[in-house]
Amino acid sequence: MSAKKRDYGDLAILMALAVFTLWYLLDAIRVSSTVQNLLLILPLSLVVLAIVALEVVLRVKRGTLLQRLEEEAEPLHRTLPVVGLFAAYVISLETIGFDVATVLFVAAFLVLKGERKWPLLAGYSLAFGFGVAFFFAQMLPYPMHMLILQG
Repeated sequence: MSAKKRDYGDLAILMALAVFTLWYLLDAIRVSSTVQNLLLILPLSLVVLAIVALEVVLRVKRGTLLQRLEEEAEPLHRTLPVVGLFAAYVISLETIGFDVATVLFVAAFLVLKGERKWPLLAGYSLAFGFGVAFFFAQMLPYPMHMLILQG
């Protein structure tokens, strides 16, 4: 087992995520507390805050809140392609549509993470990508650019 080092980075990220989520939620409520405005914001905010709280509690119970094992660190050469892939996804949303961009993003991410079973990769990417696109197209009150799913 590697030596443990004191690390405040994870805690700082968790606290920043919680503070930003609370600020965004309170600002959304201040602007308009209608159901239509909070339909996605309130549940998602509660989920994010619950995940942050759960992570902090689990790390406190294990005694690893301010510690990180050296083997946990993901090398930069494995992280940067994911960041680039996400940037390409966001840039491509208006060009190729939310539905197709999401399917391609999920497939490319799975390939980057080592998935090589093509039927599983294609099936999951298609089901998840189109499922998410359909869900958001139905739930959001404004039109989203889609290439295949026309609403």
